[in-house]
Amino acid sequence: MNKQKLTDIYAKIKDFRKIIIFPHARPDGDCIGTSFGLKDIIETTWPNKEVHIAGESSVFTSFIGVPETLEDSVFDGALGIAVDTANKDRLGDQRYKNCDMLIKIDHHIKVEEYGDIDYVDTTRPAAALIVLDLFLQHQDIMKMTEEGAKALFFGILTDTGRFKYEGVNGDTFRNVAVLFDNGLKTREIYQYLDTRTEELTRFRGFLLQNYKKTENGVVYFKVLPEYLDEYKITLEEASSLVNEMSVFKDYPIWLLFAEYEEKIVRCRMRSKGPGIDKLANKYDGGGHRFASGANLGTWDRAELLIKDADDLAKEYKKGLI
Repeated sequence: MNKQKLTDIYAKIKDFRKIIIFPHARPDGDCIGTSFGLKDIIETTWPNKEVHIAGESSVFTSFIGVPETLEDSVFDGALGIAVDTANKDRLGDQRYKNCDMLIKIDHHIKVEEYGDIDYVDTTRPAAALIVLDLFLQHQDIMKMTEEGAKALFFGILTDTGRFKYEGVNGDTFRNVAVLFDNGLKTREIYQYLDTRTEELTRFRGFLLQNYKKTENGVVYFKVLPEYLDEYKITLEEASSLVNEMSVFKDYPIWLLFAEYEEKIVRCRMRSKGPGIDKLANKYDGGGHRFASGANLGTWDRAELLIKDADDLAKEYKKGLI
């Protein structure tokens, strides 16, 4: 934790009347939870401030909130805060450039330094925990409502795999305790996350019957467009099943491929052994040591990634990494 930088961020939030928060494209639970949690804290602490969230929406994260569609003029004179985004090209609304100042708050391994204040804390397993660091450092002034606590908890819960992933420690739970002190109720969140449609449940069965394995320890599955049509599910829903392949003994890496807009292939990468962030970097992606994403472009490159992941798993099993 960098207390001085957190103080600098607090001072800028206090100074600006208008603030726009920027989640990343194809938003996940942490970036939306962080965004709406921070918005709630700012609005509750300073009711006269104008706070917006600009970017893309998703069905999954709409449980917490939906970013706004903003006119260009709204960005003039604003403080921009980019959250949970390692490189600025991935921000969901590129009009951050029109803001008077930009702050970056992130927890990923650094890919690109950007913003007038670049705050990265890779020890925090969720960006929402950094917002809580900011809140706790200024808790004599800053306030939040139950809705803000709900948003931040949603971000933390989803990005830590319900507190199972690397980086979760005593600080994680001490920060989460503050959310309960501010009115957090978890029942609705868990009910939401534990609910699946019948269509997605059937597709889950299909995935578990048709995954592939490599010789040295990689499990993978390719979500093809025709599967979405057949099972009547969205790409977002299909991609949410990435961790269904995490249970296999002696298979430390699992990959879920999918074809996005304009037939661009991407991959969600996960590991319970070897670090995969550098492999993700090789394929124009990035992320955490054990949870990353790759931008492949074509299915041919997907085959190359599978081979490289298999080589990585082989080295890991031999104790070379």
